[in-house]
Parts: sequence; C-alpha cells; structure tokens
Amino acid sequence: MSKQKTLKTEFRIEGKGLHTGKNVTLVARPAEENFGIVFTRVDLPSSPQIPALAEFVSNTERGTVLKKGDATVATTEHCLSALYALGIDNCLIELDGPEVPILEGSAKVFVEKIKEVGCKKQNADKNYYTVTQKMVFYSEDKQSSITLLPDNEFSVQVMIDFDSPVLYNQYAVLDTMSDYEKEIAPCRTFVFVREVEHLLKNNLIKGGDLDNAILIYDEEVPQNEIARIAELMGQPCPKADKLGYINTDLRFDNEPARHKLMDLIGDFSLIGRPFKGKIIAKRPGHTVNTAFASQIRKEIRKHDVFVPAVNLSGESVMDINRIKELLPHRYPFLLVDKVVELGESHIVAIKNVTYNEMQFIGHFPDEPVMPGVLQVEAMAQAMGLYILNQVENPKEYSTYFLKIDNVKFRKKVVPGDIMIMKVSLISPISRGLAAIKGYVFVNDTIATEAEMVAQIVKNK
Repeated sequence: MSKQKTLKTEFRIEGKGLHTGKNVTLVARPAEENFGIVFTRVDLPSSPQIPALAEFVSNTERGTVLKKGDATVATTEHCLSALYALGIDNCLIELDGPEVPILEGSAKVFVEKIKEVGCKKQNADKNYYTVTQKMVFYSEDKQSSITLLPDNEFSVQVMIDFDSPVLYNQYAVLDTMSDYEKEIAPCRTFVFVREVEHLLKNNLIKGGDLDNAILIYDEEVPQNEIARIAELMGQPCPKADKLGYINTDLRFDNEPARHKLMDLIGDFSLIGRPFKGKIIAKRPGHTVNTAFASQIRKEIRKHDVFVPAVNLSGESVMDINRIKELLPHRYPFLLVDKVVELGESHIVAIKNVTYNEMQFIGHFPDEPVMPGVLQVEAMAQAMGLYILNQVENPKEYSTYFLKIDNVKFRKKVVPGDIMIMKVSLISPISRGLAAIKGYVFVNDTIATEAEMVAQIVKNK
C-alpha cells in the first residue's frame, strides 16, 4: 500500500486574491496522519478551520468557495490541485484573508513551493477511492457531464467548447500524474473581454490583471470601450486590433482546456481521498465538478460508516464503576453504561434505554421516545470518557460543549433499544479543543449522527 504524505516543512506564499483583490499570506504546514487538507482563517477569532471537502462548498461562481460556519475561503482550486497532484494527503493551510492568492493564475507556484520544501512519507496507508463501475453525472442543464471508469491509476480527459470564434473546441489529456508539473500546472485561468464588466458588477475579479489571466478578445469592441473597461479594472489598456489572445502568448495551444483539467483535479480532490479511476469530462466547470464530488462523498460516507462489531455479553473495557471515576455525571444524567472498545482516536460505548428513565415521564407518556438531545449528550459523555481516561487526575478536568453541527436524527430510539455509540476524533486534540464525530446505532442502523466541538478545562 502507498503511504500518506505531508510536507517536510512549511512554505509561505503572498499575493492578492483574484476576486477580492485583497493581499493575503498563505502558510502551508505539515499535518498529522489522517488530518486531510484543512484551511484555517488565522485572521478571524478562534482561527476557524474549514476542511477541504465537498460538503463545505458554498459557491462555484468563477471559483470554488468553501464555507464552514461564518468562515469562508475562496479560489481554492489551484492550490488543492497542486497538493493532490503531488500526493499530499495531510496539510494545514493558514490564510490571513478570505481568498487563496491567485499568483499568475495557475498552479505553477504551488507546485514549485511543494517541491522546494519536499514531501515526507507517513506511517498510515493512503485510503483510496477506487472506481469499480461506470458512473455518469450530468449538470442540471444537461450541458456538462463527468464520466468515471474503472482504472488502476488516475487519468483525466477534458473536452471544452465555447460559442466563440477564438476558443471553440479544445481537448486535453493527463495520462499520468507524473506529467502534471510540466503539462498542466503552468496553465492559466482565462476570461473573455465581453465578460469583464459583468463580473466586476457582480463584485468579482477585483484582483484580476493582465499578469494573472489569459484575456480572450472574441467580439469586436471599439478601442474606447476597451479603454473604459481597463479603467474600471485599474489596468493598462491592451491593444485590441484583431480577435485573439490579446495580452499573452499561449504556453500551450490548448492552454484553456488544460487549465480546466487542472481545476477539475482541484475540485475532485474535495472527495477527501486519493482517487483511482479514469475521468472523462465534457464541458467541466466548478459547479458540476463539485456537485459530482459531493455525490461521491455521500457514497464514501455511506460505505465508511459501519456498525461496530460489539459482543454485548463480552467483557467491558470500562464498567460503570470506572465510568463514575471519570465522569462527574450521576443519575438521572449519566448516559453511558459501559465502554466496549477504546482505540487510538475513537471509543465505542453502550447505553441501554429503559422505560424507567425520568425523561419518559413527559417524553412522551403514550409514546416514549428517547430525546435527541440526550442521544447527543450520551455521545459527548462517551468522548469525555475517551479524553479523561488519558489524564492522570481525571477529577481535576471537565469537558464542555462549544459547538454542535450537522445533527441528523434518522430513526426513533425507544425503551428496549440498545444504543451503540461510536465517537471519533475528527482531528487531533489541540489547545484543549476536541472536534469529534459521533454515531448512534440501533439494530445495525444509524439512528443519530452529529459533529461536536468540546473544550477540556481544568477545574478551579
């Protein structure tokens, strides 16, 4: 099996954002195994983190924007494409602004920086998503499609077409990722002159200039009109005496198609795993790319969440006496009966639901149902056991909720049910904060799931 990789050391990049125009400093740092690629906004209170996963995509107009809570990070695709192509599985990307620097409009600088600091193999195996059968995904308007086919390696074919006398049909292929650095990374983003004013009116491309995008002139416009648009952008006026690429020579005859291929790799990295299969994309774009990545993420989660294999009559890892030593909770609020598994980053615990519990007096007298909030509390108590079991004097510490996200109640839990709870760390505990994901299983089915953040505090 291939091993996961991270950076050997950090690298730093400074530049302006394409759409915001704001100067931003990006620092990419090594990260632990199974950490994934995570952006963090160090300019915001508490430095909120945004995982580079498809479920956090919030906008795809002229770039891929990720959002979690109130924190966003825009134009992520070029950076993600470079990290994915060079096999980086785990990396923390710090930003002091809302957008990844556009640099020269390609992934070239990111590749150079990654190669400059080098990569480090880690002990954990890569967790591949492998295509086992043909899959086809269409955009809502049926104009774009992405097809996945089984293959032992990663390869991409991209076809684009525009209603333009300058840029019409183009085709690009990447048969092996070893060609990415020379054949794909240098390919720049592009924009049509006829689009510029509309984009500016929609609060986009404030940082666009003649050095970070290919400018395509495909409809004749009076020179004074071009001068007016250039003035709106705060840029020198290019000479447009004939249709074509008016500010640059192309690095490849099919550079726009190659850039679309680069974007596709960045967007597809949002499945959160290295990929084995062939991608054939017709008219790809950020919207269809990320929508398909989101669908694959759902498939991954569906198959990744297994009911823990629990022997209910077997010996417990923690019995009720040990649980009482670690947790301050007591009747009627102690919601874990025993712990049956304790791993490096997870815990599996049991809660037996009985009609004699106080909540069923009023919830509900004629149809007793375990309150969802108590199921979430039970998962939090399980993680509290995991955390407090690692400290020398557990009675000196307490854990408290800071946040609860993405709670889903899929099935009723009633008296007589046995709640099997599996709670795992999403990322390593840092600065006394634990981000966790929990599941409640009943009769081999997910009943409840939630993401939580808890704070570990030393008691006064």
